[in-house]
Amino acid sequence: MWLAVAGRTQAAAIDDDDLLKEANSLLGQYKDSEALEKFKLVLLDNPDHYEALYKASLLNSRIGGRYIDETEKLQYFTSAKVYAESALQVQPNGADSHYAMALAINNLSMVSGAKDRLKSLSIIKDHLDKALRANPEHAAAWQLLGRWYYKAANLNFLETTASKFLTGSAPVGASNYRAIEALQKSITINPLNISGLYDLAIIYHDTNQTRQSIQVLQEALKLNLITSEDLEISRRCKAMLLQIGGDMIIKTTSTSTEPARI
Repeated sequence: MWLAVAGRTQAAAIDDDDLLKEANSLLGQYKDSEALEKFKLVLLDNPDHYEALYKASLLNSRIGGRYIDETEKLQYFTSAKVYAESALQVQPNGADSHYAMALAINNLSMVSGAKDRLKSLSIIKDHLDKALRANPEHAAAWQLLGRWYYKAANLNFLETTASKFLTGSAPVGASNYRAIEALQKSITINPLNISGLYDLAIIYHDTNQTRQSIQVLQEALKLNLITSEDLEISRRCKAMLLQIGGDMIIKTTSTSTEPARI
């Protein structure tokens, strides 16, 4: 009897390994929906499989981001949070589980009201800090932290006041400089990530560092494009570069000191 149970357990482990290899292969081919289904199959047999949990969370976040309809987005982002919560139960100190949770909460905040967005700021920062303590070379966590610094540093007066009321304090230590530093760190670790370059170009432009913004956009346009998201971001980079060029011409022929905005 014991041998029979042991044999079934070993067979299940082999099946899980095969499914995991298939899931990661599909993930590497950017077949996100198919990869997600394979990770779900792994979790049916082994609900505590850490890699399958955090990758299922990240895939739900990525797929949800492609939808325009907020109901569809909410469904995927909610699933992403559920998987991230399970991953954190398995690995409370895991870099990927904390990053997955930060990303899920960040995405959910984007389809929520202003109150929820402000309340989530400190929670997102806490998970990102824990992710980077566990893995200081986590490029995606650095990128999301850069976005967090930028968002928190540019809250308006009403948002800052509301944040103090809702959470007891306004975000501490956020600045555009820190946003730039975090994004530069992300790009150093993963220089092929066009979205990180685009984020950095936006902040440079919005802080009137036009030449740096142009340089970053030019670097972004040299990258090989793989996914449909890459193509869309590349299109935005081209449009932004053209607009900045036009803005610079206008500046040289105008006495206005008002900075150009995207």
